[in-house]
Amino acid sequence: MAGVLMSHVGSRPIVLAAALVVILWGINQAQHVLVLLLVSVFLAILGTVPLRWMERHRVPSVLAVGVVMVVMLAFLGVLGGVVGASLTNFYDALPAYRITMHDLVLSLKDVSKAHGVVITDESLLRSLNPAGVMDLTASLLSSLGSALSNVLLILFTVLFILLEASSFPIKLRSILEQPHAVFPGVTRFVGQIKRYMVIKTLINLVAGVLTTLWLLILGVDFPVLWGFLAFLFHFVPNVGSIVAAVPAILLALVQFGPGSAALTAAGYIAIGAILGNVIEPRILGRRLGLSTLVVFLSLVFWGTLLGVVGALLCVPLTMTLKLACESRQDTQWIAVVLGSESGPERPPKGCT
Repeated sequence: MAGVLMSHVGSRPIVLAAALVVILWGINQAQHVLVLLLVSVFLAILGTVPLRWMERHRVPSVLAVGVVMVVMLAFLGVLGGVVGASLTNFYDALPAYRITMHDLVLSLKDVSKAHGVVITDESLLRSLNPAGVMDLTASLLSSLGSALSNVLLILFTVLFILLEASSFPIKLRSILEQPHAVFPGVTRFVGQIKRYMVIKTLINLVAGVLTTLWLLILGVDFPVLWGFLAFLFHFVPNVGSIVAAVPAILLALVQFGPGSAALTAAGYIAIGAILGNVIEPRILGRRLGLSTLVVFLSLVFWGTLLGVVGALLCVPLTMTLKLACESRQDTQWIAVVLGSESGPERPPKGCT
């Protein structure tokens, strides 16, 4: 009997690992549906802020939801039109940029030859291929557009989520047969998620606007497109701002030369440093941070599992997991591992 029990205990990790593999495989196979659901939930979380504000001012719920949906539809329509037009023009100009970058790379051969280093055209182009970065950027934006192509379904899902949001606590009380329960833990968890998502989105929006204005001042082509890219990739701390900066810096180099490229890079660095290292920690607090390793691993994990949208939302998804672990005593150690600090600060000895 003891041997059977030990065998059962020993096989439990294997069963759990196998179940995890099956679940992850299922998530990957249902990628398209889950991406639509994730984007819908993300937009619904943002929409709950003005919705609750209007409800507090005695605006009927149905009317408030209608106003939120109209504003959201108008904003997405204008944004999609402007970014879509910039993306189309970028596609049209891409062949000319490839040729210019090709000539720019080959010009380095004369520089290296003057220093006694002989490099063939083939090896130089194999080592340095900035045109590939532009092609990758175009492919990334195209993949993102494909993932979000069913805007109508996303907006309908957001509409139904917002309509059902106010009745969810009532349903939960009915399921648990506790008509007067208030669920402070659930309320705190949902509030933290909503606060993080809304503030992070606003900060990213500021980053996108500042990036657009800076590139507009410098005269770099397609500033709206690069500002939109900065808005998206600022959801990924540290890594995201670098990825968003590379195509704009290369374009500035092709258009105006090293000086303009350096100014473009300086603008990206300043915007990322001020927003990411000063303003964001001050508003959100250090406790909500993730370690750099966790950010990178979550980027790889969610990107592999859910594609481009998973990569962009990797930090919000991981933050949701971290806050969920913080809400339970037995899983707080997972939140500490995911966090950027060693753990909650303790007062010095002798202090109360």
